[in-house]
Amino acid sequence: MDFDSNVEFLRIAFWQIIVAAGPLLAVALAVGLIIGIIQAATSINEMTLSFVPKLVIVVMTFGLMSSFMLAQLSDYFHFIFDQITRVS
Repeated sequence: MDFDSNVEFLRIAFWQIIVAAGPLLAVALAVGLIIGIIQAATSINEMTLSFVPKLVIVVMTFGLMSSFMLAQLSDYFHFIFDQITRVS
């Protein structure tokens, strides 16, 4: 294995992290932003008002996206294990 193939494996790994965690982080960011705007407009500074809806929506998103995330990560690990068997 040369340096370029190692860099390519790292690039693929980082891309898989973005694909797997990106939707959850984007939903958490959007919900937090919307709730923050509502809190600023109404001057309500309750901490649970921002935490509970974000938690519920992120858990629901995780439930909806879990099969996609599992498929992406299992495909990545199959690729990595195939590459390991080709080296030895």
